Amino acid sequence: MEEINTKPLATSLLVPSVQELAKQNFSSVPQRYIQHQHEDMVLICEETNSTSSLEIPVIDMHNLLSIEAENSELDKLHLACKEWGFFQLINHGVSPSLLKKLKLEIQDFFNLPMSEKKKFWQTPQHIEGFGQAYVVSEDQKLDWGDMFYMTTLPTHSRIPHLFPQLPLPFRDTLELYSCNMKNIAMAIIGQMGKALKIEEMEIRELFEDEIQKMRMNYYPPCPQPEKVIGLTNHSDGVGLTILLHVNEVEGLQIKKDGVWVPIKPLPNAFVVNIGEILEIVTNGIYQSIEHRATVNSEIERLSIATFHSPELDVVVGPVASLITEQTPARFKRIKMEDYFRGRFARKLDGKCYLDTIRI
Repeated sequence: MEEINTKPLATSLLVPSVQELAKQNFSSVPQRYIQHQHEDMVLICEETNSTSSLEIPVIDMHNLLSIEAENSELDKLHLACKEWGFFQLINHGVSPSLLKKLKLEIQDFFNLPMSEKKKFWQTPQHIEGFGQAYVVSEDQKLDWGDMFYMTTLPTHSRIPHLFPQLPLPFRDTLELYSCNMKNIAMAIIGQMGKALKIEEMEIRELFEDEIQKMRMNYYPPCPQPEKVIGLTNHSDGVGLTILLHVNEVEGLQIKKDGVWVPIKPLPNAFVVNIGEILEIVTNGIYQSIEHRATVNSEIERLSIATFHSPELDVVVGPVASLITEQTPARFKRIKMEDYFRGRFARKLDGKCYLDTIRI
């Protein structure tokens, strides 16, 4: 992710653009993208009676931050983080005009000609740019999607040929969006501290000088959507993720009680989820949940995820005030740099990397 002593934290093998591949209008999917293990995963049945319990919670940020409604919305947040690890955030205060502008410019960015995109492509030395992440072997099955991944904060960590070279006005739009995302992330993390009844700074200070990354996702239509996966099931190796659906096409699914629950995006809402770092910090009270992205045969799907994590030299472990005789530490302490190195050295596979840190 970020270079330390000229040695990158993460690399990924270079693979073809799926967006370009999909333009060939073939009737069957190339073998390397076929992943039969996803065909057997159970989906929530459409006819389920208790549909309301199968939709992720919705948190109203205005209510969360207001003194009058604080307790009830705080309880909802606590329950969402404990039982779901996911929620949709509404009334978040980010300008609808900014979100509209961002969505249009992301679509334009993915529609650039390949000659332009090549300037932003991954290199063998670095994972950031256009491509795929977590590709560690030549025979590994590939996801049906392209990403554009980059560091946004701190500004001195931005790779010179990526963020600073993005076309205008897209670069300025992302700059403003990045600032908005940092403010929202810090506000949510502060409220989590309140909900956990710990000193707010115990959790906030871990993220004050955060690493912020952005990942834009493009999932083209696929002639055999049941045979591929847009993004392999995983939990996020970060603190907190804030995702915006760019074109509000369904495809994000989360694993709840052994079945896959589709998320129906609310207009201009953010989908927020707990990452593995917050699971470690909260000693497992808040859960990072496996999720995946599916594709369809009719229409492309786009999204942008913003990831928030502590700095590389921060050592994370369960917060001291959450460790008692009754609730001993469930995770080892680990330096963020070591955590990222270990995680990026393997392909995505559910929560298996987090299991290596469990006590």
